[in-house]
Amino acid sequence: MSEAVVERIKRNPKYQELKAKRNRFGWTLTILMLVVYYGYIGLIAFDKEFLARPLGAGVTTLGVPIGMAVIVFTIVITGIYVFRANSEYDAMTRDILKDATK
Repeated sequence: MSEAVVERIKRNPKYQELKAKRNRFGWTLTILMLVVYYGYIGLIAFDKEFLARPLGAGVTTLGVPIGMAVIVFTIVITGIYVFRANSEYDAMTRDILKDATK
C-alpha cells in the first residue's frame, strides 16, 4: 500500500470513527473481563468458605461452577467481539478502503 493511500486512510473520518468504536468496545470488554476474573480471584483470596460450600449432597463445591462460568464468560465475550468485528468493523473497513483507493 502506498504512502498516499495510507495518508488518505488516516485522514478519513470513517477511519477515525472505526478506531473510536473499536477502541471503546475493546476497552469495555476488557474491563468486564478484568472485573469477572479478578472478582473470582478475590473470592478465592478473601472468601474461601463461600467457594467451599458443597452443592447438594455431592463433593462439588460452589467454586467449580463459578470457575466454569468465568471460562464460559470469556468465550462469550470473545464471540461477541468476533461477531461485531465480522459484521460492523469489516464493513466499515471495506468502505474506508474503497474511499482511499478511488
